Amino acid sequence: MDNPAWTRILQGMDSDIIIVGGGLNGPALALAAAQAGFTVTIIDQLPVDKRKKVGFDGRSYALALASTRLLNGIGIWEVIADDAQPMLEIKVTDGRAGEGPSPWMMHFDHAEIEEGPMGYMVEDGHLRRAFLDAMKVDKRIIHLAGETVLDQAVDDGRVSVTLASGKVVSGALLVGSDGRQSGTAARAGIERTGWGYGQTAVVCAVAHEKPHGGIAHQFFMPGGPLAILPLTGNRCSIVWSETDARAAELTAMNDTDFLDALRPAFGSFLGEISLTGARFTYPLGLTLANSFIANRVALIGDAAHGVHPIAGQGLNAGLRDVGALAEVLSEAHGRGEDIGTAAVLRRYQQWRRFDTTTLAIATDTFNRLFSNDNPLLRVARDVGMGLVNATPGLRRGFIREAAGLTGDLPKLMRG
Repeated sequence: MDNPAWTRILQGMDSDIIIVGGGLNGPALALAAAQAGFTVTIIDQLPVDKRKKVGFDGRSYALALASTRLLNGIGIWEVIADDAQPMLEIKVTDGRAGEGPSPWMMHFDHAEIEEGPMGYMVEDGHLRRAFLDAMKVDKRIIHLAGETVLDQAVDDGRVSVTLASGKVVSGALLVGSDGRQSGTAARAGIERTGWGYGQTAVVCAVAHEKPHGGIAHQFFMPGGPLAILPLTGNRCSIVWSETDARAAELTAMNDTDFLDALRPAFGSFLGEISLTGARFTYPLGLTLANSFIANRVALIGDAAHGVHPIAGQGLNAGLRDVGALAEVLSEAHGRGEDIGTAAVLRRYQQWRRFDTTTLAIATDTFNRLFSNDNPLLRVARDVGMGLVNATPGLRRGFIREAAGLTGDLPKLMRG
């Protein structure tokens, strides 16, 4: 057996780090931690064949430039770069479906910064397959797919998890990357604060006649924002936030009726549109873990913070968690510290807590400000967008924020 991680498992020993959750942030942390010299066991409730299913299903992610740097640092970006669509411009407008956007807008162009495109659109399937392939060949990583955690416990300076299959895995640190309903957080006694928005996101992709030019659009309507995000070829990803009732109506429609409902909001600027891939929905809300850490436990991604997709920062915030936690653990290990101690984990929480709370407040405020048809608020936000667009310093600040280049960046995100 030439895999040191498997040898440790078979000998009844442990991994340095146990990660619960096989979506995107969990594998990213596994690769970053393995690169830093740690052995990792990642527990994923879905089998590999479901994670790696072939075919475009409509789901895609807006990766900020800083996030692509992290993916490059862990060996993922080179695999998916040819399938990624650069986002060269972002246009933010306000209005009503069928009436066209307000003349007031914010227009962000990547040419105003030196680093390159503000980000890239990447399809879910490309990203997940790249993670699975990378974990499979990394000898420090054990991927336990199709496994569910039943219990977790801390004893004698170690943390262990009991799986439904009867396996018990132990380590110095347990990381919860298991979503907004995180079982890892709940078992650690971490409570959450949050609320729903009465909105549902309808997600799909469309093909269109005319080229999109790498331009992302965010159109604010009374029911919620419509994001039109460029994919490779003449395709765009759609994230349409609507009231729960309206979203239920949209979901129940056949493809033809759904496109008829979408066209007034989408507009005709890209010519005729058609659906490609499936449609998905998910409820929108805000949820923050009251603590990002517990006894030998750390939370990342949606397990720590789930925000409105209004700024497309959900995955990017999770990848910042990954970069920060990997860096904290690596530096602690280099000093000979036990990576699961409270002193080490507090450094991670102090690094990420303020940033994620600020993001949550910002997305919550923007959604409340824009997802309505109040005439006074409409005037205020249109004037505000016009002011930002007319002020080069403010505009450049928003561009750098969209690119993920602001704040205290982990080393993996600095390039």
